[in-house]
Amino acid sequence: MNLLKGIAAITAITLTTLWVYIPLTWWILSLLWTRGEALQRLKERMDRIIWWWTGANRRTYAALGLTDVQVHWPQREQMSKDNWYLVICNHQSWTDIVLLQSHLYGEIPPLKFFTKEQLIWIPFIGLAMKVLGFPYVKRVTKDQIKANPKLRTADRDNVRAACDGFKNHPTSILNFVEGTRLTPEKHARQHNEYSHLLRPKIGGLGYVLEDMDQHLHKLLDVTIIYPDGVPTFWAFLQGKCPRVIMQVDPHDVPEEVLLADEAERRAALGQWIKSLWLAKDERISSTLASGA
Repeated sequence: MNLLKGIAAITAITLTTLWVYIPLTWWILSLLWTRGEALQRLKERMDRIIWWWTGANRRTYAALGLTDVQVHWPQREQMSKDNWYLVICNHQSWTDIVLLQSHLYGEIPPLKFFTKEQLIWIPFIGLAMKVLGFPYVKRVTKDQIKANPKLRTADRDNVRAACDGFKNHPTSILNFVEGTRLTPEKHARQHNEYSHLLRPKIGGLGYVLEDMDQHLHKLLDVTIIYPDGVPTFWAFLQGKCPRVIMQVDPHDVPEEVLLADEAERRAALGQWIKSLWLAKDERISSTLASGA
């Protein structure tokens, strides 16, 4: 039964992807000759692809009964698709992205996130993410930077260019501040103060806050908890993830995080995110201990 669910889910996702590619292909071609304000309107219309794809997948997951997601979201009714949001979340599995897309759907603008450059080679999805404004980041080594010093600012330049595009129309920017998925091995190597998290990295987050500045309406701090164990994406599609708990906490961005002085701004951001991470870690611990 689980295997059949997984096959049905994969089939539905594939068909949905092929279906949304019909209008997307026309819009991609339209980018070649569209200019000025018409180009900005076209880019905004293209976000419908994200809505259609996410909405169809959400209905698939519900129809197959893949999991039971409990969402706790204070001030949910105050959210709007006409505002810009920065979303941060702990990261444990590719399933996190599916859950975030599905359960923030319709409340805030569609999610866009920074992703590895290698993913552009995934058939259909890689190109779609590129033209829909999902920025790709390139991991560079110290040796590569030594050989080509211009690479030192590559990520900074990518964030700035992405944020310029985000300002075109309301967007939700997703940032996994841990920088990678949590595994027992990675957690053990860090010897950090968190029981269920990796240390947050504020570099990219700081760039987004700086570049988006007054555009951002709220920061949404999402905590995803898998009470029965973290599933792989394939296990999730087979219905082997019985329960998920999502906590969405809205925050105003503190004024000191937007200060002009870079050193003061980074120090304030580091302290703020650390306080959010400590609270997140405690929430996960108490939830798992209670068996909720």
